[in-house]
Amino acid sequence: MPDDDSPGWAAYTRQVLGYAPDVVFTSEDYGDAYAHHLGCRHVLVDRERVQVPISGTALRADPLAHREFLEPCVRAYFVKRVALVGAESSGTTTMARALATHYRDIWVPEYGRAYSEEKMRRPEASAWRPEEFVHIARRQCEMEDMAARETDRVLLCDTPAFATSLWHERYLGTLSPEVEAIAAPYHYDLYLLTGVDIPFVQDGTRDGEHIRHRMHRRFVEWLTAHHRPFTLLSGPHEERLRAATRRVDALLV
Repeated sequence: MPDDDSPGWAAYTRQVLGYAPDVVFTSEDYGDAYAHHLGCRHVLVDRERVQVPISGTALRADPLAHREFLEPCVRAYFVKRVALVGAESSGTTTMARALATHYRDIWVPEYGRAYSEEKMRRPEASAWRPEEFVHIARRQCEMEDMAARETDRVLLCDTPAFATSLWHERYLGTLSPEVEAIAAPYHYDLYLLTGVDIPFVQDGTRDGEHIRHRMHRRFVEWLTAHHRPFTLLSGPHEERLRAATRRVDALLV
């Protein structure tokens, strides 16, 4: 539809809204004709773009270049999301934090880690239950959604919800359909898998070296089976960081 088709845009507005508004606010000269065909009043606001120095046309042409004018919920849609996953003691959190520092942006910590540490501190600590993994997955997604509203360009996600199902499998023997359903709507622009070629550090909460290698294989299997191309980060931290920034830089071009 042509931009200057006021009757057409008025009809489309009524179709989308289901009613005709009482008043239309625009910063455009065409507002009078548009409001006329809607049968409502037009209020011209900031025609010279002094208060808000950008037009809707320019904003739609390149939203990220003008992200400061986007509402948080809209900005969250355009943010690039990077998933960082890996077995225990493979440097996932270290890498997420380093990338956030490098890009001066936000990273979302692994909620499951904090939950697990708190669980182990309880005197009545018990075996894992399915509902705990559901809670972890939901909270991880909530944290990502909240962070995306404040992110500038790239959101670094340490152990997203899809990984929670693999940890459910590790402790309870099967993948969790409920956790997978929670994670299903979340897709990432880049998947970084941290390798297990660095020394294992036992902090009192981790399974052990033998489990680490098995979990690494499961991450590879899951990402491959679900057609999620990933970059394996290996070697010392500096080498991993260089490889990761090359991939993230390519996203932000």
